[in-house]
Amino acid sequence: MTIQAHLVELERKHKLLENELHEALVHLSTDDLQIVELKRRKLMVKDQIERLKHDGTLH
Repeated sequence: MTIQAHLVELERKHKLLENELHEALVHLSTDDLQIVELKRRKLMVKDQIERLKHDGTLH
């Protein structure tokens, strides 16, 4: 997988997590731990995107 393709996939995953988090926040019955986990996963993906962008500019 090329760096660009990997970046596109990570950005797609980040958007899906963002949507899932939004839905969880809208529904009052969502467990706080589930919201924390979604935020953690979203941040991890964002960190991967930033790392990939940074590493791609070094080469």
